[in-house]
Amino acid sequence: MKNHTHPHQAREAVGIFEPKYPERFAAAQKSTWVSIAINLLLTFFQVVGGFFAHSQALMADGLHSLSDLLSDILVLFANRHGNRHADANHPYGHARVETAATLILGAFLAILGVVLLVAAAMRLQHPEALRAVNPLALAIAVIALVAKEGMFRYMLAVARRVRSQMLVANAWHARSDAASSLVVIIGVIGNLLGYTFFDLLAAAVVGVMIAHMGGKLALEAMAELIDTGLDVEEVEAIRQTLLNTHGVLGLHELRTRKMADNALVDAHIVVNPRISVSEGHYIAELARHAVLKNHHVLDVMVHIDPEDDLQAKPNAHLPSRPGLLAHLAERLEDFKLRDNRVVFHYLDGKVEAEIYLPANLHPAEQTDALQARCDELVQDDELFRSIRVHRDHAQN
Repeated sequence: MKNHTHPHQAREAVGIFEPKYPERFAAAQKSTWVSIAINLLLTFFQVVGGFFAHSQALMADGLHSLSDLLSDILVLFANRHGNRHADANHPYGHARVETAATLILGAFLAILGVVLLVAAAMRLQHPEALRAVNPLALAIAVIALVAKEGMFRYMLAVARRVRSQMLVANAWHARSDAASSLVVIIGVIGNLLGYTFFDLLAAAVVGVMIAHMGGKLALEAMAELIDTGLDVEEVEAIRQTLLNTHGVLGLHELRTRKMADNALVDAHIVVNPRISVSEGHYIAELARHAVLKNHHVLDVMVHIDPEDDLQAKPNAHLPSRPGLLAHLAERLEDFKLRDNRVVFHYLDGKVEAEIYLPANLHPAEQTDALQARCDELVQDDELFRSIRVHRDHAQN
């Protein structure tokens, strides 16, 4: 018996990890390690500097950097496992690992933001306990702003190049960090000018920003996990690609669902009911490859319909081939069909049949006589709409 295990699955089975998209995996790994190094330094200097400089805003921003550090570690994990090839337990691949990681990251940020906001609000209840900050806090906040903005631009460029939703989310997270550092700078400056509550006010604003970004990421990830479809413009573009395929006469039940940075597409295409099964399959493959080529889609499932089954009468109640042949044999009495080629078309709740008789065994008069009997049969038959009899010279 042959072993049908995919080479990639075989290599991973023995502990050799091979990413599905090597370039994307390498770029994500590199950018994330850069982010880890920067956030590790920022967390230390912001938290320690904020503590000694008496700046609650700078410490809050340091916790924000700590959350970035933890999210970077989560991104590394998701990037490795999300890049694995499809296997028996995950036939569509592991791309949803990125989505799950984004959901966890978003929920964590939302909770952290609320905690920082509540803490700042409680300290604002006691203004007499507020202290002036040390100018050192301003210097650290400016350095953090520059570092985070630079990190945002670098990570966004990488994310767009490799088309990774999770890396885009992480990049914009860095931009929110830059915005929070700007808020910290304003708060520290206000405190140094004598408005001591500005520092805590900035800490509260940072908490709101973190919570908002986390909630947004969590909601977007949740929408994907419940199979939210693509936007209207992209769905319409896919529809036109399918309809432009030669041989496609109509389209219905076009469904899409997001899969990390890709999408899964299902569609029912209508083809000429008189063509062969193989030609119908060929048209479906043409349509499938057209969508894969022109859109960012992971896979396309194309169902072939001989008619629009949303409009036509159902055919499921009709007998299968053995039942139809038995019915014809009963109605045609002494004429035997088992030695002849019969083609059935299930259309709009009834059957249309084509009977091919060997020309060397059935003269034209006999063929015409059978056609007349079939025409009479379909006048009151509950199964057949029409029956066409042909003399087949190929069977001679």
